[in-house]
Amino acid sequence: MNKPKMQVLEAEPKTGESASGSGYKVFHRILDWITSERMQLLNITERINEIVRKSGVRDGLVHLQSLHTTSAVFLNEWQDALLHDVKNFFEQVVEPGQYYRHNDPEFSDCERRNADSHMRGMLMGQTLCLQVRNASVLLGTWQNIIFAEFDGPRSRSLAVQVSGV
Repeated sequence: MNKPKMQVLEAEPKTGESASGSGYKVFHRILDWITSERMQLLNITERINEIVRKSGVRDGLVHLQSLHTTSAVFLNEWQDALLHDVKNFFEQVVEPGQYYRHNDPEFSDCERRNADSHMRGMLMGQTLCLQVRNASVLLGTWQNIIFAEFDGPRSRSLAVQVSGV
């Protein structure tokens, strides 16, 4: 499967780091990018591992939080056929063409008509907390960290916080 195009925009001023005298560190960064499709899956595993390495944390936790209600972050295998199936699953479980009050001007001022995107984001969740071991995200053999765009193309932000020793 062709890799989706995305433009990564890192905002260094949004980077922070703090540490106490005990060796416990907290490191945070905001990742920004622009998606190119209405529904798009992005493999962000290497980007997150890079941030974990930069953090200086050897053992601890990495917490990921999408800063949007129409996107999600989750774990799964990064395999072409499965990615196709995942997108079809989202289309079947939350049909974009059905009636939603959020899309109806009588009930909502949202001009994007994106209720299906909100429902998909709600189903998948906007946060993920993973273990850091030996300065790397602890993942199973086939696990990858996936960011799901449900309302693109748009500018997106993901908050990453690494904490530990």
